Amino acid sequence: MHKINNILFITPPYHAGVVESAGRWMPLSFVYLAGAVRRAGYKAEIYDAMTKQHTLEDIALRLKSTAFDIIAITSITSTLPAAIEVLRLAKNIHPSATTIMGGVHPTFCADEIFDKYGDTVDYIVTGEGEETLPTLLKALDGVSALSEIRGIVYRDGGRTIQTPHQAFVRDLDALSTAWDLLDWNDYRYFVIPDSRLAAISTSRGCTFGCTFCSQQKFWKKIWRGRQPEKIVKEIEMLRKSYGANVFLIADEYPTRDQARWEEILDRIIRQKLDIYLLMETRVEDIVRDRSVLWKYREAGIVHIYVGVEATNQQTLDLVKKEINVEQSKEAIRLIHEHRMISETSFVLGFPWETEETIERTLELAQHYNPDFAHFLAITPWPYADMYSEMEEFVEVRDYSKYNLVEPIIRPSAMTLDQLSRKIVECYGRYYMRKAPEYFSEEDLFKCEYLKRSMHLIMKNSFLTGLLKKFGSNLDFAKTAFHQPAPLASLQEL
Repeated sequence: MHKINNILFITPPYHAGVVESAGRWMPLSFVYLAGAVRRAGYKAEIYDAMTKQHTLEDIALRLKSTAFDIIAITSITSTLPAAIEVLRLAKNIHPSATTIMGGVHPTFCADEIFDKYGDTVDYIVTGEGEETLPTLLKALDGVSALSEIRGIVYRDGGRTIQTPHQAFVRDLDALSTAWDLLDWNDYRYFVIPDSRLAAISTSRGCTFGCTFCSQQKFWKKIWRGRQPEKIVKEIEMLRKSYGANVFLIADEYPTRDQARWEEILDRIIRQKLDIYLLMETRVEDIVRDRSVLWKYREAGIVHIYVGVEATNQQTLDLVKKEINVEQSKEAIRLIHEHRMISETSFVLGFPWETEETIERTLELAQHYNPDFAHFLAITPWPYADMYSEMEEFVEVRDYSKYNLVEPIIRPSAMTLDQLSRKIVECYGRYYMRKAPEYFSEEDLFKCEYLKRSMHLIMKNSFLTGLLKKFGSNLDFAKTAFHQPAPLASLQEL
């Protein structure tokens, strides 16, 4: 008989507005973690408070109505304050409950968390959690000793104890999943009417070493891929069992193995699954795959994010992006050529940034001409490789603002307000020039997709708040996208 009767997985109620303007995204990590603890014999629940737009008051009501022994939460840097608030609330409501935190930020900043919140966080699971979490639950059940568990951090007599790292799961296809614990009605992709959105993982990790990135450190530059047959069977199951028709490929780098990736596309095409796929990859892989990009579109890929980050080679080399500016331009051109939507980001606010360098970035972003461009504030995570180089320029210590939207670094030649205004100006000028292209797009699906996306950005995203704060010449965009785009063509395709 287990001493632990139920583990509640909960997402922190944090909202930055960027990604949420397009849809409601499922916590895929909890699908795997809940599957792992159920496989070990424990009962689990998933409470996606973030997606449900629940407040702390809502969460308190749920916690009072739910019997649980363990509450587990995940955190990146920007969500840490909200995650701590939830765990503190849980402790107040159920003082005997054990709190467990995982995710990228706790993995690297466990000492900081225990120093500040040692009365709130009981255990931290570092790295990949599917093998660590069940063994931790068994230790809490009295089956084994904490010191024997790999991949955890905890306090013992005022000392912080960190055990050796847990090895990565060798066979990702052997992991259990708990899709049935999700409230599937919550997950939608607003750009495509009547959609149900799922997230899938075809691989984990990335082999590159971008200095601003958290993923390369979390996965230790190791990449593992799932079998194409298992991936497509999972998509088929989610389509049939839960009605999912839009799939986010949540991988950092799904296209690394060219032969494997093409087999995935071929299998999806053969099965005629009638789905839409959203993905992220690297620009050099798009260029590499120029002869098979028709398969991307045939398989259902409609939207590709590629990380351009900078428009000059010096900055790209500095952050170890390992691409060149010509590749970025060509990748975006190829995505357009094959009737897919291109999205990318340009990072601003480096310590050496000036209004002139930002102007140059905007000009080159317009030259690249992606369908959607994001102008993000450089945010060195406190554990990132570049943090030591930029720490003296960090002016904002509130982690909730570490969201790539609100500048935290003050360039030598600018104030934070000046930088924020320039970011807003980049958005305004980019879309004032770009928006008319949406109406002249000849591909009907892409035309409606672009117009509806822009409407959502203007209506729901963080841009609304920035416009109110700083103002900008976005009258054209606000007028053009005041009403939703016609849905008929999207519904027919």
